[in-house]
Amino acid sequence: MKIALYSCHAFEKKYIKAANNEEHELIFIEETLTSDTIDKSKDCTAISVFSSDKVNKEILKKLDGLGVGLIATRSAGTDHIDLAAAEEFDIKIANVPEYSPNAIAEHCIALTLALYRKLKPSFERIGNYNFSLEGQVGMEIHSKTVGICGTGDIGEVLANLFHGFGAEVLLFDVKKNPNLTDTSWTKYVNKETILAESDIISLNLPLNDETRDFISFEELEAMKDSAILINTGRGGLVNTGHIYNALRENKIAGFGMDVYENEKGIFYKDLSDSTDKDDLLTSLIEMDNVVVTAHQAFLTDTALTNMMETTFQNIQKFNGDGKIENRVAK
Repeated sequence: MKIALYSCHAFEKKYIKAANNEEHELIFIEETLTSDTIDKSKDCTAISVFSSDKVNKEILKKLDGLGVGLIATRSAGTDHIDLAAAEEFDIKIANVPEYSPNAIAEHCIALTLALYRKLKPSFERIGNYNFSLEGQVGMEIHSKTVGICGTGDIGEVLANLFHGFGAEVLLFDVKKNPNLTDTSWTKYVNKETILAESDIISLNLPLNDETRDFISFEELEAMKDSAILINTGRGGLVNTGHIYNALRENKIAGFGMDVYENEKGIFYKDLSDSTDKDDLLTSLIEMDNVVVTAHQAFLTDTALTNMMETTFQNIQKFNGDGKIENRVAK
């Protein structure tokens, strides 16, 4: 079977080749899936996309015309795909529901520690051979109250990690995780309690109509001035402009972001020589109490191995009996 892989990064290729095991003919395409690049999937029965690809109704119609029957996204989220249109054109969608909850959860901890221990300004000072400790007094996670919004697999791992640091853990989710309901060190509370009582708030929710702008002006006003916010979920979970204003006005103490609502066309690219830069993102990067990573919380050897193995298992099922375990429908 011939498969086109869009938004294919150099760091992915060895994992893709290993998972494919020379079984299918692969077309590696660095560009995103657009009307200009769609013809590269000609004669392909299946394609694979990344979260940076926007698979809208127009694209799906053209893929249908090319005979593509499966889109295997190399991601857990599917908010970049018009699922209703995919059903209309009878194109199957498959995702990777879990590749490594540990990778994401550990990155949440890394962002928290970077903010709490002021690692960003510390690295900058030491880079200038300045070893002064003035202004570098940090915080400890131990005894702090952590609010985890989203208690799926990632939230569950994260709750255990924060508990290991000695934090009190509060949980928020519409659907409760049974592995977290019978513990003595966690409790489910409402969103208002999370905002009012948490020193650290981590967003690990999927992005949908109910969670879009989960944190904006009103929520920021309800948070402690000393609180920090961590977002490794989706950029659209927050209103980043409102967060920037809250940081400037000292309404919150810090922000760790691995995702950005305007990241398409920015993240995963080397734009160091570009003169056309996102003003809001640039302003956040310049702040000492903001840590920005480029949607890389998933980027571990284990996660990439699992991601590609599951992607090709989805492809194999489509090519075989058609019973795709990880099929996603509207």
